[in-house]
Order: sequence, then C-alpha cells, then structure tokens
Amino acid sequence: MVNVLVNAYAVSPTKGSEPGVGWNWAVNLARYCNVYVITEGEWQQDILDAVGRLPQRINLHFYFNPVSDKIRKMCWHQGDWRFYYYYRKWQERTLDIAKKIIAEHPIDIVHQLNMIGFREPGFLWKIADKPFVWGPVGGMELMPTGYLEGEPTIQRLKVHLKNVINNWQRKRESRVLSAIESAKAIFAATKGVYDVLHDYHHADVTLMNETGCYVSPVREQTTIRDNNSFDILWVGKFDYRKQLGLAIRIIAKLRQTNRRVNFHIVGKGSDNEEYKYRQLANYLNLTNAITWHGSMPHNEVLELMTKCDLFLFTSIMEGTPHVVLEAIQNSLPIVCFDACGQAGVVDDKIGIKIPLSNTSQSIKDFTMAIERLINDPTSLAKMRNNCQERQVELSWDSKARQMVEIYNKVLSDERTRHQY
Repeated sequence: MVNVLVNAYAVSPTKGSEPGVGWNWAVNLARYCNVYVITEGEWQQDILDAVGRLPQRINLHFYFNPVSDKIRKMCWHQGDWRFYYYYRKWQERTLDIAKKIIAEHPIDIVHQLNMIGFREPGFLWKIADKPFVWGPVGGMELMPTGYLEGEPTIQRLKVHLKNVINNWQRKRESRVLSAIESAKAIFAATKGVYDVLHDYHHADVTLMNETGCYVSPVREQTTIRDNNSFDILWVGKFDYRKQLGLAIRIIAKLRQTNRRVNFHIVGKGSDNEEYKYRQLANYLNLTNAITWHGSMPHNEVLELMTKCDLFLFTSIMEGTPHVVLEAIQNSLPIVCFDACGQAGVVDDKIGIKIPLSNTSQSIKDFTMAIERLINDPTSLAKMRNNCQERQVELSWDSKARQMVEIYNKVLSDERTRHQY
C-alpha cells in the first residue's frame, strides 16, 4: 500500500466547496493508500470526530497547522490578497511538519492537493528524495471580459489588471516554475489549465477535475414535479465571478412569458453586493419571484436541490465547482457556461452548456435553453434520470482509484530511473 503525504490547507467533513473537496480526496484515497494529511485547524474537531466513524480510519492520519481567526477570515473573503502572505508562511511551516513526518514514517510520495490555485504550489517540491505530485491545479485561465457591462469602472480595472497579473504569474512566477519542473505528475482541474501547462510549459499533465460526487440511490422521475411552478436554484457568493446579476436578468426574461418560474438564491455577499442585487431584482419586478435564502447549512442546500427543477450556474471563472457535482448527486439538471471545470462535468445528457460571449447574448442563450426545458418536461425528466449514470462516472471512488494508479506509475518510473 502506497504511503502518501498530502498537503491540503482546506479540509472539512461538514462543508462544501474547497474544504469539502479536501476531505473527500483524503477519505477516498484512504481506501487504497495510507494517507498522512497536513491541514489547517479550523475544523479540527469535526475532522477527528468524522475520522473516528470511518471504516478506513486506520489508513488516515491528520496533522494540524492552525492559523488565527483573522487569517481565516482573510482566506474565506474572496479576493483578499493579504491572505497570500500568511498562506505562504503556512506553507513554510507545513514543509517543516512534512519533513518530521517523513523522518518518522515510510512516506513514498508527497502530494500538493489544495488550495488548488496555481499561485501557491507550497514547498513540498523541495523534498528532493520523495516524488512530488501536484494538483488538480486551477486558476490559470484569464477572466472573460465580455461580462463587464454595467459594472463600475473600478471593477473593470480590477478584471483587466488581474488578467495582466495572472498571465505573468502563470508563465513567469519562480515557485510556480519550480513546482512544474519538480513534479513527477501534474493534474489540471480544467481544460484551460491543461492547455497552459501542456502548450506553454510543455509539462506532462493529466486532465482531472478536482471534485467528485457520491452515487445516490435511484430516484426515477419521469414527469415535471409541479405544473404550477418551475423552481430554479442558484448557489454562490455574490461576487463578480459568479454573475448573479446575469442570473437575475435571465429570470426576468423568463418571467416575461412564463409566470411559473420561481428563483431560489442561496448565498450572500457584502452589504453593498446584497443591496446591489436586491435593487436589481426590485427594478426588474421580481420581488414575488425570488426567494433569498441567504447562507444555509450544507445539508439544507442539498435538500433544496431535491425540491428544485433546474440548477442555474452562471459563473465565468472557476476551478471545478463542487456545487455542480452536488447538483448531479441530487439528480438536478444543470444549465451553465461551457467553460471552466463545469465544462468537463456537464454533458448534454444532464444539462445544457452555453458558450461564453457577452452579457446581452448570454441572457438570450440561457433564456432560450431554459424555456426549451420548461416546455419539454419529458426531456428534463430524462436529464434528471441520466444524472445517476453521470454520478458513477464522476464518483469520488473513481477519482481516487485513478489517482492511486498514477501514484503507482510515478513510483514505478522512479524505481526504473534509479536502476540506471
């Protein structure tokens, strides 16, 4: 059995998004490997409690490297660049912890798992005598600029500046280059990241979305649930990347011809963002069409998915959003952009993908796609039923077994190299 040391800053058995991704990788790899995980300590007690209930707990070992509440707030405040300074310090301490673990245990391979953003590849690649694996890696794509319509000047400047910085970092940042050169295997979370690593850096890279799902019991559904309503769900933070404003405009367009449409929004933003989007909804006469759920416990979000007819995902910049996998896990068809990680997850059997273009064109494209599904409940029911097959293809167990195969190939290649 392979002994793997995993660097995963964000791990939680009770959260979605990046912490949920970290947890699911760790526990599923532990079915096939002996896994040593270094993580931050925000959810330490939850982790210890959950590990104690796992049948594979003997193969799962956690080491905690906690930070202050102040730093945690920076981490989860999307776009707070101050966090990177503290995150790098955390990675430096993690390297020291990793060396101690390696001195005490027969580690075969070291793996930089998450956070998945390419800007911070950690320091495990400095451990010269252990093969280094990195990924899935995300964040190398440039932000689409066709969705700045109506945005304030400061937001426009931020997007263009971020693209300039991102383009330089993905091609020139020294630690990123060191990690790429040192890695015996690299995984790209999205096709866009794959293209940069393969075409520009000439790396041997594997396309693997960073998240997965669990196979749910079959729930056969052949007709639309309620002829009196059509419930559309949106989940996310209220920031520019997620394009909640675009989603609200799509709903307004749908409501012009179909008053059955109800829109459920799960998530929150800053006070200014909350005000902005609620004002937009009021301006578009959607007061009675929208339910603002705010932040909800993870299990309640999953329960809401089972009660809705369609998942509307309008994000234009992502890795592979875990919430999309959760929608599939709950047999909820999806309409999203043909971009980022969701492009590799959603196929025409379970949803519809809309090309990136601009705000005006996307409103038309999303509206036409959703109207088609509203007017064809049989096709929508087929998509719902097809989610079962897609769950198997995208399952965490399948992802873990694929990762272990690559671990074994890396170790085999290393043994062969040392023979010559």
